[in-house]
Amino acid sequence: MGQEFDRITLAAEGHVAVMAFNHPDVLNAVSTRMIKGALAALDVIESEAKFGALVLTGEGKGFCAGANLSEIEPGVSAGDMLEHVYHPFLRRLTQLRMPVVTAVNGPAVGIGMSFALSGDLTIAARSAFFQQGFSRLGLVPDGGSSWLLPRLIGLARGRELALLSEKLPAEKALEWGLINYVADDHGLRSAALALAAKLAAGPAALALTRRLFWESPGNSYQTQLALEQAAQNEAGKSADFQEGLAAFHEKRPPRFTGK
Repeated sequence: MGQEFDRITLAAEGHVAVMAFNHPDVLNAVSTRMIKGALAALDVIESEAKFGALVLTGEGKGFCAGANLSEIEPGVSAGDMLEHVYHPFLRRLTQLRMPVVTAVNGPAVGIGMSFALSGDLTIAARSAFFQQGFSRLGLVPDGGSSWLLPRLIGLARGRELALLSEKLPAEKALEWGLINYVADDHGLRSAALALAAKLAAGPAALALTRRLFWESPGNSYQTQLALEQAAQNEAGKSADFQEGLAAFHEKRPPRFTGK
């Protein structure tokens, strides 16, 4: 399956959906058109039961160079753009029923950096870099970055990135714990697909696990214990749990179906 939406491409690699920002002339700078295309692609992804993981990446030499400033609608405030355009996409992405791997193939700037960090696992090309960039425009961090950065790399480094808006190379991002993996540029796609395929072959409980982690930062310990109990009750009713038990007793690898 290969489909094109407005400035978005969607392809199937086995049980992995690959969605790519597709406006390479501007390093995939994001616009209202692109977000509408992305939401339409997510509708297709969620309707296809065969998909067990998503890879989010960019076409060409960039992942996403932030907002496309040349296409800002007249009279629309920056805050309104966030709530009515970008936030719906970020909410859909973090609430998706499957694990998300972000494959950062080039610059991830501004809200593009937020997109890159909104997956469950992030792998970057060695030549890629991350940059907040907002302070250079007289704006504040958005796309959830002021929430994500302190939790991923701590307050000191998060403030440094936001206040100075300097480029953070992929290797240093890995060293800081901002991302999970770095791959050679030519091997990024295959590495991301292999990672996503491993997740897609996992049990239905992975969807519950990602939800627990996305919800955990704002919860108390007691609240998280209760959420884990509820999720474990749900996971324990799955066919995958029965298969996992059978595989354990039979000393063989499990064959999960995602159900």
